[in-house]
Amino acid sequence: MRLSWDIFCSVVDNYGDIGICWRIARELVGEHGQQVRLWVDDLETFHRICPEVDPWKENQAVDEVEIRRWSKAMPQAQPADVVVEAFACRAPESHLQAMAARDPKPVWLNLEYFSAEAWVSENHGLGSPHPRLPLTQYFFIPGIGPDTGGLLGSPAELKALAAFQADAAARQAFWAECGLAQDEALRISLFAYDNPAIPGLIEALKHAGRPVRLLASEGKSLGQVAAGLGAAALKAGESRSEGDLTVQVLPFMPQERYDRLLWACDINFVRGEDSFIRAQHAGRPLVWQAYVQEGGAQWPKIEAFLGHYVAGLSAPAEAALREAWRVWNAGENRPEAWIEWLAHLPEYEAHTRAWAGKLQAWPNLVEELAKFAFSKV
Repeated sequence: MRLSWDIFCSVVDNYGDIGICWRIARELVGEHGQQVRLWVDDLETFHRICPEVDPWKENQAVDEVEIRRWSKAMPQAQPADVVVEAFACRAPESHLQAMAARDPKPVWLNLEYFSAEAWVSENHGLGSPHPRLPLTQYFFIPGIGPDTGGLLGSPAELKALAAFQADAAARQAFWAECGLAQDEALRISLFAYDNPAIPGLIEALKHAGRPVRLLASEGKSLGQVAAGLGAAALKAGESRSEGDLTVQVLPFMPQERYDRLLWACDINFVRGEDSFIRAQHAGRPLVWQAYVQEGGAQWPKIEAFLGHYVAGLSAPAEAALREAWRVWNAGENRPEAWIEWLAHLPEYEAHTRAWAGKLQAWPNLVEELAKFAFSKV
């Protein structure tokens, strides 16, 4: 069944919101034959993860996805068969009015953030009538297990990941593109929000007992990376070495190239949602910095995920992992937590490969999204 889709994306978490919406839009078109119109309120940020997007155009097409600027002066448009409000954004009132006047009514979906919490299976798929208009919105919630919206990760992406990780020449070519030689150093990617825990991590890596290369992405966290090295500032292209550690600052990478960085590294420090999901699929040890929410609402999300993720680890490895994630998300400067965490790295490496294999048995988010929409038409 070929349907038209409107996906509304408000860029809040820098790159995570648009990153996920862009993946969904392309997968709906490329693997499910759908027609997608993606409304985005920040094309400049979109351009950074997808350079083919022209930030000055009101209307354009990239990878067969129609991309429209979403602004206060949004033009009146005929609503699509399916309207998706991503991550708590709200379509304009004029669009809701047009949806209410459409016959048949669009399938209206509220795409939530991923969560491993128990409430997801209880609320996924529930409908909520609009208080004034003859419309019902359905909650679509990514999560763990069969009674959720599943996890983002297309078959084509997973096939490309497996091929890349099995191809030493492809990995070597990637490192050459990054200006790095293939060597025996432990390679760690770092993509983080502001985090006072970073200097503690750097201090531990200086004394790792083996060569370590920390590949830090451009962003606000570079200030804390510099502080950990006793430097005034760092910028893209710079590198600093101290003890066992060499820090290399990478320029901002478009989405597909950043995916390959996660696939190629030995350890990934990630943030938000998009890079978090990608790092899980990469099958490498990871540390997640959750987006800070009012009232500490991120902590139940972290604990719920860990409740699934640590299953099968030895008691010492689980304790070290839980403490490292707590320190990272609490912003605590504690090198000893990272020294203990690194001591269990071989166990984490086997564990994360097995975890990535489990993910492939879970429902695929876009496939579930399409099936749900089809069932409501």
